[in-house]
Amino acid sequence: MPTTRDYYEILGVDKGVDAEEIKRAYRRLAMKYHPDRNPGDKEAEAKFKECAEAYEVLADAEKKRVYDQFGHDGLRRGGGPATHDFSRMDPTDIFSMFNDIFEGMGNQGGRGGRRGPVRGYDLETEVEITLDDVSKGCERDVEFTRLEVCKKCTGTGAKPGSKPVKCQTCGGQGRVQQAGLGGMFRMVTTCPACGGRGEVVKEFCDGCRGKGRIPGKRAITVKIPPGIQAGQAIRVPGEGEPPPAEMSINGEGMKGDLHVVVDVKPHDMFQREGDHLILQMPISFTQAALGANIDVPTFEGMAKVEIPRSTQHGTLFRVQGKGLPNLRSGKKGDLAVVVKIEVPKKLTSKQEQMLRDFAASEDKAVMPESQGFWKKVGDFLKGD
Repeated sequence: MPTTRDYYEILGVDKGVDAEEIKRAYRRLAMKYHPDRNPGDKEAEAKFKECAEAYEVLADAEKKRVYDQFGHDGLRRGGGPATHDFSRMDPTDIFSMFNDIFEGMGNQGGRGGRRGPVRGYDLETEVEITLDDVSKGCERDVEFTRLEVCKKCTGTGAKPGSKPVKCQTCGGQGRVQQAGLGGMFRMVTTCPACGGRGEVVKEFCDGCRGKGRIPGKRAITVKIPPGIQAGQAIRVPGEGEPPPAEMSINGEGMKGDLHVVVDVKPHDMFQREGDHLILQMPISFTQAALGANIDVPTFEGMAKVEIPRSTQHGTLFRVQGKGLPNLRSGKKGDLAVVVKIEVPKKLTSKQEQMLRDFAASEDKAVMPESQGFWKKVGDFLKGD
């Protein structure tokens, strides 16, 4: 059955993003959960189908309009994805439905049908930074594992000294014809024997067991710009994987991209609200009552905030330009200082007497100076 989860949540995008951002998000997730990369993983297969369903709706302007206004019920009434039961579809069928967004990935037919350079899979990894890093920008070393072209066979998958041979199924064309409904027409599809390559390997390379690819560790330095939000990704072109050997020419091909997803650690003092920062700042009763100039921390050093007389607990003061830089414009947000009036836990005898005199001037009742512990216990038990 079609999913009932929010399609924007599935693709990890906000409702207001444009079609290109939806396309990029789907492509990244489809690469991550593609059945070829997760053989036998039912959970990954289910997520792949779910992403495909979400993309089918959000990439269609009319279906997206109906979904934005009426949700899943509107699509069911108006002929949305309910017309497709994704749970029963072959994952490769779903993949071919959206082949237009994977141009150059090699899933485009044989030698006579490729529309551009064969492109490999994108990869995704994560990096954790601090709020201070967000304020200034930073560089991080990122380590990940990707498939590399086997050096022993230069990516062909064939045993050194041997060569792939022409595919007998398609005659080296990479495509085969299949009869359509009632024999009225014929469809041209990718050859199932060679995967569109036009050649098959008879003697496998013992270094990669005929796959033409071997796992390898990779380490790069990624520059993270100031103002980045948690969950956003840095795209590093060409640091993904090469296409599978059966999709490439002479074992090579254009590498995909690496998407480095940023996670921001919680800060001990500041809370983030977009480009703004919030600081809970403790002040004393006397500072609140009489007014004061206090120093507050920022990522650029200390800043002065004027506390006027009679300031109440929870009052907010705005310090302009002391927040975080905007990722696109570089303009900084503000720092919101929320004052919290703290009651002292210990008083000297002089301070206590001064407060009692103050309470008396207010005509406010306060506890007597001394009250025995056991007397208080007795009063409590008697309900006094």
